[in-house]
Amino acid sequence: MTKIIRTPDKCFDALPGYTFTPHYQELPDRNFGSLRMHYVDEGPRDGAIILLLHGQGCWSYIFRDMIPVLTAAGFRVIAPDFIGFGRSDKLPSTDDYTFEHHVDWLTAFFQAMNFDGITAYLFDWGGYFGLRIAAKHPHFFGRIALSNTQLPIGDSPGRDWFIKWRTEQFALPKFPQGEMVNDGCRKKLSAETIAAFDAPYVDESYKTGPRRFPMILPISPDMESVPENRAAWDALADWQKPMLTLFSADFKGTAMGPEKLLNHIPGTQGQAHELLENAGFYIVEDKATKLAGSLLRFADKSGS
Repeated sequence: MTKIIRTPDKCFDALPGYTFTPHYQELPDRNFGSLRMHYVDEGPRDGAIILLLHGQGCWSYIFRDMIPVLTAAGFRVIAPDFIGFGRSDKLPSTDDYTFEHHVDWLTAFFQAMNFDGITAYLFDWGGYFGLRIAAKHPHFFGRIALSNTQLPIGDSPGRDWFIKWRTEQFALPKFPQGEMVNDGCRKKLSAETIAAFDAPYVDESYKTGPRRFPMILPISPDMESVPENRAAWDALADWQKPMLTLFSADFKGTAMGPEKLLNHIPGTQGQAHELLENAGFYIVEDKATKLAGSLLRFADKSGS
């Protein structure tokens, strides 16, 4: 069996603002036997759970400023790294990752953690996977907040631009992570923070997961996972549980804006949706405190 790649623990020493104890969950995998997924688990063990899911270019490090605000309010915060990212196992080839594999790995993680009726905050790819899972396993979630994300169903109007961008990115000899986040922020990151986003990736062989992400996004009708995602999108037309959008204001009225979600999903009705000014794509970096406050108000409505 081909060897799984695992980042040495020393790579995570003294990262600025990130002092969380690592936790790991073994997940079944039909190709590798099992894979180790890392997750942050902070706050009281008996606290109501808030799940944070990251996106492209980052890992759970991006939530370092949100987590203390949420735990101080009494919540238990869980933030996993997708397989191929952060402290989680990395696979030897980019071809080892598919959209469906990521959905399966996350579903197995949710099952292992016994999630039931939790509050989830889904950013970017966290929404791509999380909304798919919510449609099939609604019991995991009590309420969902979304930032700068959609459910990709193969109808992306900007796919020609995206295909050009992803081809260029995939061909880069050094695939950017920290610089990608920095480029997508309104406030520029320090060199130390950029280095922290890069910390899990000792060399390019550790970046198979990040490199693969743009290639598996279902942006065209003929791509894999489009039928499954469209079925999930249809199911979400009946989603009545609370769903909140917290998007960058710059995305209003664009293909990445919240309007498609607001017009399709009943659970969005009556919620305190926000369009955040002065926030780039990496809204979590630009508006961590604001997002944490909005998420707390949203989670507290459930009384749990």
